[in-house]
Amino acid sequence: QVQLVESGGGLVQPGGSLRVSCAASGFTFSSYYMTWVRQAPGKGLEWVSTINTDGDSTYYADSVKGRFTISRDNAKNTLYLQMNSLKPEDTALYYCTRVAVVAGTENLDYWGQGTQVTVSS
Repeated sequence: QVQLVESGGGLVQPGGSLRVSCAASGFTFSSYYMTWVRQAPGKGLEWVSTINTDGDSTYYADSVKGRFTISRDNAKNTLYLQMNSLKPEDTALYYCTRVAVVAGTENLDYWGQGTQVTVSS
């Protein structure tokens, strides 16, 4: 079965860096776009970043552009999010999701359990 398992979250000071990872299994990882989504305390879901199958096209929310880098290692079935210059407003639960296209519409059909990132001094 499809599994997405995030890791690497934690507490970091403002201005610091953190890399979160997502180990994928149960499907052909290299065939799917992948996306990071986050949810801050008391707020809704926010799209963060998407990467294509080969890893040569990436997309970012304006709120993280220039600070976050999404990448993937298809040989290891792993998705990454490198987060630099972290701000308190980046505090959230970060989810790894798989992008599926159904009838021409993109859907996030599988989600991991999330990894908590807290930015605080």
